[in-house]
Amino acid sequence: MTAATMQTTLAGHVPGALGRIVELHARHYAASHGLGVYFEAKVARELGAFLQRFDAATDHFRTVLVDGRIEGGIAIDGGEHGGGIAHLRWFILSETLRGSGLGKQLLSEAIDFCRAKEFREVYLWTLGGLDAAMHLYEVCGFQIHEDLAGEQWGRKVRELRLVLPLKGRSLRQT
Repeated sequence: MTAATMQTTLAGHVPGALGRIVELHARHYAASHGLGVYFEAKVARELGAFLQRFDAATDHFRTVLVDGRIEGGIAIDGGEHGGGIAHLRWFILSETLRGSGLGKQLLSEAIDFCRAKEFREVYLWTLGGLDAAMHLYEVCGFQIHEDLAGEQWGRKVRELRLVLPLKGRSLRQT
């Protein structure tokens, strides 16, 4: 099946979203950074806790469905810190969707949500070596605010904290 014949839908939470988004993260980060069960379990715990306390007034969660199968997702955790700061989390697409433009669409929608809710900034953590994702973040205006050597994942990795001040135009205008 080609991309042109696939039925792609953006939705909120759907049954299986937690497990599938954890799976996408576990497979991707095992291949890209050699991360294992500690990483997978942490993603599962934190995403599960987020979904249990989800509040549409401050939080945003989207899944990407292709022919009914969950192939990606993104979240804005607006209740984690308070004080006008939002945390972009669990942003991932399956291999088949990378480069399709859906990533920029999801990220634009998430940032527009943050603007509508009047957050003053949104931040995320990522790992070094994810060049395509980093390019997308930079195009959207995120800048590196911290660059650390981390070992919390069971091996040394480069951890980057990116921040986007929420002033100016919508990403949909770019």
